[in-house]
Amino acid sequence: MMAWIKATILTGFLISLMVNFLPDATAAEWDRGRGNSCRRGDRLRIEDLDMSPDPVVNGQRIRTWKVRLNFDGRSECDTDVFIREGNNIVGTTRSFKLRPGVTEIEIPVVDSFRFRGRELCFNVQVDLEGSRQQVDADRRFCASQKTIWSMREPGDRGDFKR
Repeated sequence: MMAWIKATILTGFLISLMVNFLPDATAAEWDRGRGNSCRRGDRLRIEDLDMSPDPVVNGQRIRTWKVRLNFDGRSECDTDVFIREGNNIVGTTRSFKLRPGVTEIEIPVVDSFRFRGRELCFNVQVDLEGSRQQVDADRRFCASQKTIWSMREPGDRGDFKR
């Protein structure tokens, strides 16, 4: 009988600890990683995607991706930004502070990335509430090889503004 009472009291104590402290601990963990994360309802659109240097010859590495994003959110938020070619991530930046309006980002290129084939097309993804989402774009962003690789388009911007 005494063992049963001890077990009941111990169980009640442990349940009380879980009810009172577990939500606080998990909320603190969530806030640390996602406290100001970008939300799915905010409109985000790619205005431009370029590489630097541009053009490059076969075997030459590119240094950075240059992305211009238009964000219609009400306040700045934190997100991860990924440049993808097919199933491959070719550039990434973590915990980027995205501000409302037009933002230009320089994203380092993954060391293992090399151009291959005749044409490669790229897309941009961002982390929205813990899920990767492709960013809307009005056109495709592709690099093609003639004698050199380039992403330049007619009427493309000349210099990347900081």
